[in-house]
Amino acid sequence: MREYAVVLLTAALVTFLTTPVVRMVAVRSGMMAAPRERDVHAIPTPRGGGVAMYLGVATAVLVATRLPALQRTFDDSQTYAVLVAGGLICALGVLDDKWGLDALTKLTGQIAAAGVMVLLGVQLSFLFLPVADIGTISLGPDVGVPLTILLTVLVVNALNFIDGLDGLAAGVSAIAALAFFAYSYHLGLVGYDDVASAPALITAVLAGACLGFLPHNFSPARIFMGDSGSMLVGLMLSAAAVTATGGVDPQSFDSAATLLPLTLPLLVPVAVLFIPFIDLVMAVVRRTRRGRSPFAPDKMHLHHRLLSIGHSHRRAVLVMYFWASLLSFGAVALSITGGTAELLVAIAVLLVVGLVVVLSPRARRAAREARAAELAAQRERSRADHPTARAVRPAPVGSTSRTGSSRAAEAPEVVR
Repeated sequence: MREYAVVLLTAALVTFLTTPVVRMVAVRSGMMAAPRERDVHAIPTPRGGGVAMYLGVATAVLVATRLPALQRTFDDSQTYAVLVAGGLICALGVLDDKWGLDALTKLTGQIAAAGVMVLLGVQLSFLFLPVADIGTISLGPDVGVPLTILLTVLVVNALNFIDGLDGLAAGVSAIAALAFFAYSYHLGLVGYDDVASAPALITAVLAGACLGFLPHNFSPARIFMGDSGSMLVGLMLSAAAVTATGGVDPQSFDSAATLLPLTLPLLVPVAVLFIPFIDLVMAVVRRTRRGRSPFAPDKMHLHHRLLSIGHSHRRAVLVMYFWASLLSFGAVALSITGGTAELLVAIAVLLVVGLVVVLSPRARRAAREARAAELAAQRERSRADHPTARAVRPAPVGSTSRTGSSRAAEAPEVVR
């Protein structure tokens, strides 16, 4: 655990220190996100923060190669596969952040990066389906390769979809990575896998990179992670899901006599990534019903809905953090404990608390008023700071303009 803490802190520190440098380069190269109708930021903001996150991830992996216990995670090629594929998809994101690639080009690049990751060793081996006595299905390359690529592309785009508020994608990704780390580490503790495993290392360095980037990205954001960051995070989370759960045979657990523990290896990644996935599915259904492309942008994502019912920017982000934490760590806790009555009651209570926070009329009214006051104050500051406002600003009472004084001095004296 100490070595995992070292790599997590290394990724966080490197990301935190390199983000200002990346921001300066992004500003000078014109890699800016101009405000659009569906955006919530008011001024052009640099993007490309995914480059700093990748530098943090790569440095932490390099440090892991020198640590005694974590050296065992490099016995296979999974960690290197994620590092190489992550570099490719981060480069693709930089091109999109700079020039704005079309949807087909980005999709092709995502499939290529996922294919490289699969070819280098990250692949879904078998899957347990707790329906109709199907049990564990062994997936050969003909099924495992396209299924892994499909899962990766879905997670990449799901993370890209929720990257709409300052700090939202980075925070949710950090929560998901920590939940996956807890799940992977527990598998090692109970003897199913080595404690020093590729999925635990991948999620530890990813959590560190997200936490190191978050201080620069939380509202008000000084830099966005952009597609270079959201696609990198999505690829690493999908790799964690595949390596942590795709190779787990549920029937090997001691608690395999009950249905809940049998289904948990399938439910954990779904619960951890539930927020991004539900937003992705709702967006595709909504746009398809309106006859639009699934990739056509709109302002109806989950975070936009929270803003529309009255939550402030920061409160909407914190609400999404709460739900991501409850679903992610709730599922992991169920997988560790087997579903005790006390845990189920605690999860139910937290669900009620979350619903009250989201739907409380008092909270909606207070947030709506605060949002309106914030917008009004922002408009007043913008008007006051505008050059035209300064030009037409009335002169103080009792003062004489420079032009008026000169004309008065030059006027001849009239003698009656």
